[in-house]
Amino acid sequence: MGEIMTGVSWIGVIVGAVAGFLAGWLWYSPMLFGPKWAEGSGVEMNSADKMPFDAMGAQFLGLLLMSWFVGVTAAAGALLTLILATIAFAVLQWSGNTFSGKTKCARNVDAGYWILALVVMILAQAIF
Repeated sequence: MGEIMTGVSWIGVIVGAVAGFLAGWLWYSPMLFGPKWAEGSGVEMNSADKMPFDAMGAQFLGLLLMSWFVGVTAAAGALLTLILATIAFAVLQWSGNTFSGKTKCARNVDAGYWILALVVMILAQAIF
């Protein structure tokens, strides 16, 4: 268990997860890709009082785990492993979104978000 705890910047992990969540809020907002993503995903953009809080909670937990993984790989000097894992996950999500019938635009928005989250989390580790 020591290899996933030792040398990790926990402030960087928390800041990275929160920043990744906020980046997602902007990424999927009406200001950026939200309307095209919703159309291509077959969902309706909801108002703030109809937010899917269970999905948002799971999203934050996933971002926290991903940010922890960023912290572990940063402490181990394994940046390329981290990049490879994130690209693999984005490609697998793109594939799954293809099976579920999302448009190419929606698939690209989802995959692009994981790359954005990775960059934000790496920056958080570098700063903190």
